[in-house]
Amino acid sequence: MSELQGAEAVVLVGGKGTRLRPLTLSAPKPMLPTAGVPFLTHLLSRIREAGITHVVLGTSYKAEVFEEHFGDGSALGLELEYVVEDEPLDTAGAIRNVAHKLRERDVMVFNGDILSGVDLRAVLATHRDAGADVTLHLVRVDDPRRFGCVPTDEDGRVTAFLEKTEDPPTDQINAGCYVFRREVIEGIPAGRPVSVERETFPGLLASGARVQGHVDASYWLDLGTPAAFVRGSADLVRGTAPTAALELRGEAVLLEGASVHEDAVVRGGATIGAGCTVAAGAVVDGAVLFDGAVVGEGARVERSVIGANALVQAGAVVIDSVIGDGAVVGARCELVGGARVWPGVVLPEAGVRFSADV
Repeated sequence: MSELQGAEAVVLVGGKGTRLRPLTLSAPKPMLPTAGVPFLTHLLSRIREAGITHVVLGTSYKAEVFEEHFGDGSALGLELEYVVEDEPLDTAGAIRNVAHKLRERDVMVFNGDILSGVDLRAVLATHRDAGADVTLHLVRVDDPRRFGCVPTDEDGRVTAFLEKTEDPPTDQINAGCYVFRREVIEGIPAGRPVSVERETFPGLLASGARVQGHVDASYWLDLGTPAAFVRGSADLVRGTAPTAALELRGEAVLLEGASVHEDAVVRGGATIGAGCTVAAGAVVDGAVLFDGAVVGEGARVERSVIGANALVQAGAVVIDSVIGDGAVVGARCELVGGARVWPGVVLPEAGVRFSADV
């Protein structure tokens, strides 16, 4: 893909990922393994695929982890730079905080926890064709009440920014991907928290700036919760979610040294991490096993995340749950419906049940 002239990218990866705890106690959310590689790898691969090569990461929580993994970005064909946020500055504040690293006319800004199939070149084309100050990627969702709504007029101009409301006037929501003219970023107040949704965008509208919407119906998922994280990983494995970081697509990804017994069932876009063991009769369906996890004989793991070196013993059932690194789920335990086991916790045999019998 040819390089995009006059464009660069900013990826905001400073959040603490509290909704994904305990997974994010040991790693920032964008670094959690998703279909076998850190989630951020998928986003960076798509940015590079679109022809953008200069990317600035706005980091904060566990900031050093990003540079340790990605370095200067050359392995991905990128020039990566890092800016650490010492105090939380909110979305617009975080964008303003990296302004000194920017050098192009148009700056694409991404939330680091969104999995999206939007055509990045098309978003930039919308921005340039409209001569916009800021362009927002908007997606249509079935239930917009949980999101901020962004109505547009017949020319695609944004007319308002509405907080979450019970009676939204449109199904278009802010999808967490923007194009800014660099001068607009430089106009954001520096050194204090600023919200794009509550301050920057409404301020631009009030001043008569051109704020454009790019509406599409591409794949879109906010990976903020364990259920969404598991779904996004499975969608990447099966090829329903877009990435330029994976070659193989299928029912499961097995990483190096993973051992799956011939009598085990692994399906549903599951990821079996490096050095994992899945024993005879076990079922792993749509789940993510981090490196070194063990699933015992006849155990069932569905739509869950099993942390690094955690152990799910024989006959245990783990559904829609998160097991922290190094934890032990005792034989014949049943964990369902959003259960979270913190790292290193040991649940005794049949110690947690949903059924009446043991």
